[in-house]
Amino acid sequence: MGRYRPPRPHGSNYITPEGERALRAELRELWKVERPQITASVHEAAKNGDRSENGDYIYGKKRLREIDSRVRFLTKRLEHVTVVDALPNDRNTVFFGAWVTLEDAQGDQQRYRIVGPDEFNLTEGKMSMDSPLAKTLLGKPLDAQVQVPTPSGIIEYDIVAIDYVAS
Repeated sequence: MGRYRPPRPHGSNYITPEGERALRAELRELWKVERPQITASVHEAAKNGDRSENGDYIYGKKRLREIDSRVRFLTKRLEHVTVVDALPNDRNTVFFGAWVTLEDAQGDQQRYRIVGPDEFNLTEGKMSMDSPLAKTLLGKPLDAQVQVPTPSGIIEYDIVAIDYVAS
């Protein structure tokens, strides 16, 4: 038996201008700064003789493989992303890039920005457009009530604000 894993579904190709800049900055940092430093340290470690027991050499080569893999991923990903920088005509409806404020039944409010799968970060309030909550919110108008299925049951939220400029 092999380790077959079915292919994962691809995420959406949309990205905000800030997300694209962050991916390009990461690519530039890996390729222009970190990779040359690791290459130089591996070169110095290789001069020390026996490479089979040389930790600097072994871990340096491993880090180079990780960097090269990430650089390949970022290069391919940046070729296929679509940067969404235009604001929608109807700013009272949830679309990609919107900051959405939700209120639950207890009156607690949460604010999320709907972004592409490459830039989501819940600690910063950025939610992937491929997430179940974002899929439920997309296309909904201001003051709409949405029901989100969760493992513990259905949660209802009211959309209390929609913004397209970060505040």
